[in-house]
Amino acid sequence: MELWHNPSCSKSRAAKAILDEKGVAYVERRYVDQPPTFDELDRVLTALDLEPWKVARLEEPVAAELGMKTWPHDDRRRWIEAMVANPILIERPILVADDGRARLGRPPEALEILL
Repeated sequence: MELWHNPSCSKSRAAKAILDEKGVAYVERRYVDQPPTFDELDRVLTALDLEPWKVARLEEPVAAELGMKTWPHDDRRRWIEAMVANPILIERPILVADDGRARLGRPPEALEILL
């Protein structure tokens, strides 16, 4: 399993604590420092069954700079490219199972379905 984690985020820290408490083996990916590729993010979004605008952190300053709140929802590529270039825009945490399933940890307990 791989946890897309941002240690400055309380929800992300809570998700990590749940995994640690349950003794789950996982790789911690600090995705702000190790951004996903376009293909990785696209696969994870597909596994989440969510469009990029549903997991974009639109309150981040960079989202405002890019004007993302006004972007149409018909250009998936544009959204993913922006999120890969600015990984702080990706909602966290996300747990990716070895079998390709993924879950957004909002709330952190939502990750337990993959355990």
